[in-house]
Amino acid sequence: MTGTVLHVSTSRGGIPKRALLTAALTAAGVAGDAWRYPFHGGPKKAILLVTSEGIEELVAQGFPLYAGALGENITTRGLDRRTMYLGQRFRVGDVAIEVTRMRTPCATLDVYGRGIQAAIYDARVQAGDSASPVWGLSGFYASVIEPGTVSPGDAVALITPPSNAVTDPGRSVLPL
Repeated sequence: MTGTVLHVSTSRGGIPKRALLTAALTAAGVAGDAWRYPFHGGPKKAILLVTSEGIEELVAQGFPLYAGALGENITTRGLDRRTMYLGQRFRVGDVAIEVTRMRTPCATLDVYGRGIQAAIYDARVQAGDSASPVWGLSGFYASVIEPGTVSPGDAVALITPPSNAVTDPGRSVLPL
């Protein structure tokens, strides 16, 4: 699985996040990024990754979105959100990240329209069912395994799936 970084984004807290020309990623996340609420962030949620294809699906449903609107730090092109799962590791520029959890949307996103939370996250996603049509639309949190810099245009490549991941049709999760 390969793709490209379309945008790297940050904010002083809240949404939307604004594009950067380059960003330093550390175990704490994108340098200079902040969160409005303390339950965001931390080493297991250092960055939020969203696919541009997912954003385009939501725009087609009438939501006025763009790169950074959902609060993501990295917007990609070319990754299939339907094949991403917890525990996968990716090389992003010269950074290594590990997908740690699905993002659970909050009321902050309601600014983009009624129904956006249901459009990006459902009971099947909450149960870990990657066959849900909305799998990955809310984005994936990731830990930074190897810090470095990321810029638009950088390659995104799957390093290796974790050895203890469960991946069968309709369900792609890391065991708890």
